[in-house]
Amino acid sequence: MRGLGDGTLPIDRFRFYLAQDYVFLTEYCRVFALAAAKAPDLQTIGVFTRLLDETLNTEMQLHRDYCQRLGIAAAELEATAPAPITHAYTRHLLAVAYSGSIADIVATVLPCQLGYAEIGTALACEGCGGANSNYSDWIRSYSSQEFIAGAEKLGCLLDDLTAGLPARELAPLETLFLTSSRYEYLFWEMAWAQSSWPV
Repeated sequence: MRGLGDGTLPIDRFRFYLAQDYVFLTEYCRVFALAAAKAPDLQTIGVFTRLLDETLNTEMQLHRDYCQRLGIAAAELEATAPAPITHAYTRHLLAVAYSGSIADIVATVLPCQLGYAEIGTALACEGCGGANSNYSDWIRSYSSQEFIAGAEKLGCLLDDLTAGLPARELAPLETLFLTSSRYEYLFWEMAWAQSSWPV
């Protein structure tokens, strides 16, 4: 994160991150589509269709644009295989999306949304990502009011879905949230180390 902010992040690590995050976002779109299908009302359907649209047409385009500038061909990007953590994290998300409730899904995807909004906002507030930075577009995207509003709306949705629930029903949601939070940490560590399959 510090390297993204001050522009010192080695570009090879960013290339690895972009490709793996592109794989992640592809599966993330499936999770949002499943969430929209499970949503209990039109308003909640709207939350997830907007998130799906933003992910599919804004975030993934940002990755494609970056990859083009960094010499990663579109065919190479589309053919990227998931690294171990990417595979494990996306399987976790999809398993919850297929078998869990709408509250389960929100608790599982929220760490990614909140984390990126927090990181983007913090870097932008520190004045990072100036015009000459390799990573200014990334910071602008994740500190945008649109992205932050989407994350906040998802947090409010979870509050609404869990209002009045007893502690025994909240505990599994906390576990899902913590599991995704740990995967988020591992994902960034994986990108820094460029960890892939050993065999």
